[in-house]
Amino acid sequence: MVGLNHRTASVELREKLAFPEYGLGPGLDKLREYPHISEGVILSTCNRTEVYCVVDDREEGRQDILNFLESTREIDQQAFIPYTYTYASRDVIRHLFQVVSSLDSMVVGEPQIAGQVKNAYQAAQGKGCTGPILNRLFGHALSVGKRVRTETDIGSKAVSVSYVAVELAKKVFPRLEGCKAFLVGAGEMGELTARHLLDNGVREVLVASRSLERAERLAARFGGQAVPFMDSIRYMADVDIVITSSAAPHHLITERDVLAVMGLRGGRPLFLIDIAFPRNIDPQVGKIENVFLYDIDDLKSIADSHLEDRNKEATRAKNTIIETEVEEMASWLYSLEAVPTIKLLRQEVEKIRDQKTRKALARLKDLSDEDKDQIVALTKLITNAILHKPITTLKESANRKNGYIYLQALRHLFGLDDHSDRKTK
Repeated sequence: MVGLNHRTASVELREKLAFPEYGLGPGLDKLREYPHISEGVILSTCNRTEVYCVVDDREEGRQDILNFLESTREIDQQAFIPYTYTYASRDVIRHLFQVVSSLDSMVVGEPQIAGQVKNAYQAAQGKGCTGPILNRLFGHALSVGKRVRTETDIGSKAVSVSYVAVELAKKVFPRLEGCKAFLVGAGEMGELTARHLLDNGVREVLVASRSLERAERLAARFGGQAVPFMDSIRYMADVDIVITSSAAPHHLITERDVLAVMGLRGGRPLFLIDIAFPRNIDPQVGKIENVFLYDIDDLKSIADSHLEDRNKEATRAKNTIIETEVEEMASWLYSLEAVPTIKLLRQEVEKIRDQKTRKALARLKDLSDEDKDQIVALTKLITNAILHKPITTLKESANRKNGYIYLQALRHLFGLDDHSDRKTK
């Protein structure tokens, strides 16, 4: 696997090497043409481009992938090689399992990557670019991702400021459905928080901005209502959640303002989210009864603690689930080499020969020990003669480009994978 991601490359370089959805099919067609590549999957997201391949030679295969990226993305490979990483064999397995489990994501625990890996695999499969190895690898990877999400709390706590604000709002109000929010100011984070509140059931958003035109555009985007900026305090009496993200250099909402507002609310709680810097709301407001005030530092502190919890869960997943699953996949991969397959084939045939011979000899009670020994020797000669040609062919094809396909076919025909799975479990 050759790739680059958010840790190794700038967004500009990642954009140049990304495969848009319309370019993925042609890219897969091109990948199949390279001489040392027999299977391939292209995983391309905003944070990473990775090419997974089965190759007949490690160094030649890596060069084929680099040439492929240079050709299809029309960028000199010397411009991106310093920012790439290369994994082989067991390390590819481990990396993919961590990627699909979101342990390698910019935000650990984010849920989108599993679907992106699945889509990349299905696209390659639909183009006939996958075979026994990548089918097994990506199928196993998707089950590993599901296991990590099910058996750990890696995605259970919000780690963005806007999501934390929504989670806190849920603690103040038993149900967000029916609540009304008020966005004061046109900051990007405030807008994002309002969007998350709507996604979680808030029924309406009022918007106030120093620019009425800007307020009207935002309100239209939310399906809400624009109100005059100068009347912001008056509208606070009718809403449940206030989000401030104005660039004003002073407090827009004071303790006196909120005391007056609370007198008109009939005991209903008021939740204030101050995402502005400098702060738009006087910190003394948070001391008023039934008023819940959080500023950007409060939200970031909670988000950071949640991220720390996710990182602990990520470490636990790597040390337990991931390593166990890597070992299982690596054992299967090793079994596709000629020597272990031939050994397992001989063991399986010898077991059958021995069982059938013993059963037959038990019925032939009049035979002498010498005759029985001759029969046993004859059965061994017959099985060796039958196995000679298949084993010779396996050895000869093992180092060819698609040699592993013969090994996989033989394991399937003789049920050797079933035997191996039972032994492993």
